[in-house]
Amino acid sequence: MAKGYWVAHVDVTDQDAYVAGYIAAAKDTLAAFGAVFKVRAGTRTVAEGAARARTVVIEFPSYQAALDCYNAPGYQNAKAKRDLVATGDMVIIEGYDG
Repeated sequence: MAKGYWVAHVDVTDQDAYVAGYIAAAKDTLAAFGAVFKVRAGTRTVAEGAARARTVVIEFPSYQAALDCYNAPGYQNAKAKRDLVATGDMVIIEGYDG
């Protein structure tokens, strides 16, 4: 079974509120759905096009788990906190199981 991923590009306007609000609120829900951070705003080079300040990649056991986590009430509560202090783009995508 192919894994699922969140690929997010985010600009954070208030880092302290982002950590205290969004990250703290999302932590338990992400853990409940088996989320594993693969990329979390590390050193990068934008080789083509444009990108936001942070890139985050989170792996889930399946595409369905990735969708279910995003739609879970706990995550939607965390997202409401994130939306106050960040702007971003997110894709939920099925991994390649070749």
